[in-house]
Amino acid sequence: MNVIWKLFIVFLKIGLLSIGGGYAIIPLIQEQVVEKNGWISEKIFTDIITISQMTPGPLAVNTSTFVGLQVGGAAGALAATVGCILCGTVISLTLYHFFQTHQKSVYVSEVLNGLKSASLGLIISAAFTIILLALYGTSKPESDFLSLNRTALLIFFTMLFVLRKWKLNPVAVMFLSGIAGFVFYR
Repeated sequence: MNVIWKLFIVFLKIGLLSIGGGYAIIPLIQEQVVEKNGWISEKIFTDIITISQMTPGPLAVNTSTFVGLQVGGAAGALAATVGCILCGTVISLTLYHFFQTHQKSVYVSEVLNGLKSASLGLIISAAFTIILLALYGTSKPESDFLSLNRTALLIFFTMLFVLRKWKLNPVAVMFLSGIAGFVFYR
């Protein structure tokens, strides 16, 4: 199977299973593109997540576009992006119609409450994965303390402090983080 078609199929599955959206889907994308298919390294995946967060648009769509571009060029980017959004678009239109029809149902309301809880768990899992990648360079939780990237930890806590203390715009915090990364990692 050629790589363009495989990108489409993989991201079609990801789009189908992307309940919770953006951050919640990062572990699934990582599993598919880094671990299962070996298309990119964890380092490149971390870079793609960083770039995807800085560019306008949904995180999962941006990530699929950048992974597709990395793996299969412009055609790969198109295939991965269309694959990622196709199921979500069809499901969203179907659910919209369903919820308009059943908007007063107590059962539907309770199902939505359960889905909110599951989404929160997925988002926490994605945050844990991003933290491990940034601080240890791997997403494996069994990383040893000695491999901790202390520079990344310092930047993280400094930017967290700046964000909480002075309530800076997140774009400014990302810009400052980029400058700190350039200074400390060059």
